Amino acid sequence: MLLPVRFTVTPEGSAAVLVAILAGVALGTASGLTPGLHANTFALGLAAVASSIPGPPTLVGATMLAAGTTHTFLDVVPALALGVPDPAMAASALPGHRLVIAGRGREAIRLSALGSGLAVVFAVPLAIPVTIAMQRAYPTVRAHLSLLLALVGLLLVVTERTPSGKVGAALTLVASGALGLVTLDLTPQAPLPVGGMLAPLFAGLFGAPVLIESLGGGGVPPQGDATLAFSHRDVGALALLGTGAGAVVGYIPGVSAAIASAAALGVLSGSGPRAFVVTTSGVNTATAIFALFALVALGSPRTGVLVAVESAGVPLDLPVLLASVGLAAVIGAVLVPVLGDRYLEWARRANQNRLAIGILVLLVALSFLFAGFVGIGAFGVATLIGSIPARFGTKRANCMGVLLGPLALS
Repeated sequence: MLLPVRFTVTPEGSAAVLVAILAGVALGTASGLTPGLHANTFALGLAAVASSIPGPPTLVGATMLAAGTTHTFLDVVPALALGVPDPAMAASALPGHRLVIAGRGREAIRLSALGSGLAVVFAVPLAIPVTIAMQRAYPTVRAHLSLLLALVGLLLVVTERTPSGKVGAALTLVASGALGLVTLDLTPQAPLPVGGMLAPLFAGLFGAPVLIESLGGGGVPPQGDATLAFSHRDVGALALLGTGAGAVVGYIPGVSAAIASAAALGVLSGSGPRAFVVTTSGVNTATAIFALFALVALGSPRTGVLVAVESAGVPLDLPVLLASVGLAAVIGAVLVPVLGDRYLEWARRANQNRLAIGILVLLVALSFLFAGFVGIGAFGVATLIGSIPARFGTKRANCMGVLLGPLALS
């Protein structure tokens, strides 16, 4: 049960929680700005070291949640600044990259911060009624989960705008689903004590193809001012849309932020890259809040960070954990534009090819650390599958078949 919730506050306890949250913000800032480090990969790292962190489990949980929340704010920065293709490839580039190519990267960073920040404002009051409704509906959802996920996959295919896009979406879904079926249940020997196949799979499906496509590209061009081309009303509406999509991700297994964003934007005709940035950022951050409530109410973690929290034996003290998410979100919203502008300028001056190759080497190293030599092989196959969307002009969200397929068939 979510309610009643008892709030008890002491000066010593509040100070300890604040220190734990600030430590998490520092960790999340470092991880969010690290190229190629997916949130789930970061969560596995947290789980590996959680038992060795001194302090009460509740404070460890506050640190982990603050780190994960901050990561959802800051990871947009390397996503925008790195892997930028040649301007001639702008039509097939990721939406955020199209803004960077047009010199609007600083605007994109602020749109992302607004999308994430407003999602927190919307999600906190909505979380309790949505969770109560899901407590009643979840048995039905669980009983028909395979059909629901199959419909999600079908929706991804039919919402593609071109025939070639539909073919590419189907190929990507089937191929990534087959890869998930073959690899997700493997228990490879790896250097890190808490490993798994998700790290190499996500690095290959979503990270490496973008970097490979950027080789020989023009890199980050000079960026203009940070003036927003969207009205505050439009930003608020898109953030609310992202919040609703984040609720779906927080409660329905197998539905990722990328899938939910694609579905949410499908209701908007002619949505451009700015809408994508705001909505996707809102989905990522709202998911952290709804998934926390889902863990407390349903006992089932929906994000990598919450899996790490559960594996560390953290007590589900909702006021403390929710406070860590809220404070980390406020700090993250401030850090995104402050650090993002500097990151863009650094990426503009860096050698694009060397940078891309260096990050690819980092992704291979992470794959080995989390899944050994099997992970390197899975990373290679995943990279090939992750390259399909660009060839057919289809959404990269179709790569989430790696989870949809195995869950739908389980």
